[in-house]
Amino acid sequence: MLKGISKVISPELIKILMEMGHGDELVIGDGNFPGASHARNLVRLDGHGVPEVLEAILRLYPLDPYVEAPVALMQVVPGDTVETPIWDVYHELCDKAEGKEVKFEHVERFAFYERAKKAYCVVMTGESALYANIILKKGVVVE
Repeated sequence: MLKGISKVISPELIKILMEMGHGDELVIGDGNFPGASHARNLVRLDGHGVPEVLEAILRLYPLDPYVEAPVALMQVVPGDTVETPIWDVYHELCDKAEGKEVKFEHVERFAFYERAKKAYCVVMTGESALYANIILKKGVVVE
């Protein structure tokens, strides 16, 4: 273990986060996301929910300031009546981590899957909320 790094972040995940460069994308998938069939690199964090994983990652991972929306959510399928209060939590966590309002985009389900296939890594969680999948575009560290 290391000081200052959340226990949610596994050694495998810290390695992948360090490998990622500016513009690379990371998917955090809910428990229903087809991560194994979509991932170039797959990390399993089944015992955790997306908000917990997102918060831990955002302590280490800058979002890309050079794109309009560095965060993407899977759009609710038209006609589906699912509520998505978890998205409000994501907005709060991203805004807090970046110290400003972060713009999100909503991506159609199958377009989201195609984008996930190109992502550097998919992190699978045990999140039970529907439409809880999120993509983060990595920025740069300026220190």
